[in-house]
Amino acid sequence: MEDTASALTEIRARIDELDGELVALLARREALVRQAAPLKGDDRAVRAPERVAQVVARVRVLASEAGADPDVIERIYRSMIQVFIDLEADQHRRRADA
Repeated sequence: MEDTASALTEIRARIDELDGELVALLARREALVRQAAPLKGDDRAVRAPERVAQVVARVRVLASEAGADPDVIERIYRSMIQVFIDLEADQHRRRADA
């Protein structure tokens, strides 16, 4: 039982380290999304279904190449993309209200 607990503690520490890296990368992605938002003229440009499909197809390939489950990566990306779409849409609403 001690070895299992020790192994789990080590795995969790490594996950925590990766979380720090992921959050930093997501912050960089968010900054780019915020830069792109004012360049988009309407809701269709914000939602950009063709771009979403392109990104999802690309990350599925990257997932396979990295040894990850493409379905898991797709679900993560679709969720992340939706959150960023909501952020951009909110920026557009606030700009229109101003």
